[in-house]
Amino acid sequence: MTAIAHFIAITLYLAAAALAATPFARPVAAPVRGVVTLLGIGVLAHAAALAAYVLRVGQLPLTGLGPSLSFAGFVLAATLLVVELAARDVTLTLVAAPLAAIPTLVANLMGMVPGVEPAGARGAWLVAHIALSFLGIAAFGTAAAAGLMYLVEHRDLKSRRFGAIYRFFPPLATLDRVNHVAAVAGWLGLTLGVVLAVTYSLAYRELSVLKVIWATGAWLAVSGIALGRVVGGWQARRAAIYSSISFAAVVLLYVAFRVAETNGRGRFL
Repeated sequence: MTAIAHFIAITLYLAAAALAATPFARPVAAPVRGVVTLLGIGVLAHAAALAAYVLRVGQLPLTGLGPSLSFAGFVLAATLLVVELAARDVTLTLVAAPLAAIPTLVANLMGMVPGVEPAGARGAWLVAHIALSFLGIAAFGTAAAAGLMYLVEHRDLKSRRFGAIYRFFPPLATLDRVNHVAAVAGWLGLTLGVVLAVTYSLAYRELSVLKVIWATGAWLAVSGIALGRVVGGWQARRAAIYSSISFAAVVLLYVAFRVAETNGRGRFL
């Protein structure tokens, strides 16, 4: 059940991205209703997969690599669905839907093997930290996707080509607004998640140097964007460049630390 529901969700996420790309292949209106429908059904299928996992193992999908990756993909897809419904535009799906499909696919291939979840207040503390951190990373990814699309469209307009990107991408102001709001939301989520993680580590004397470095790097990256936009008066293009590059760096750092930890104790999420 879990594997099948995951497969359905992955297929629908990729189908939504493909449908969102149809205006670039032929002159048709942006298929907002179709893309949102595919995303919505995909999120429901993904939720069903996670619910089946919870019923099977009796714990939330927040510990263990497979469950954590699946939950991360779900949060990103759900965030994307909310953004697209609010904006009534689907071009963000071109970037964000595949980003949601990739960790979900990896989770499905690896298997949903649960980690050891502490009980009682300690378990709730750990779950809250992981959930808030995932929400922050999902918002950070949304800001990066909007920033990347802003840069592509800005370059297209600057070259005065006025092609498919100009016709079907949302206005630069919309992408800039999504980048701004998502960056602030990402900062809030990661700040709360990191605070809970630090206090948890101090309280129970559980510390992973690699996790601390990665979490600190991710928090500094999204904090830089949020502070730059709110306090520093960053213009749209600067924020777009910074968010795209910094999110890519955070993902690469995660992959590097994951490989390093696998060669060691294999405990890095």
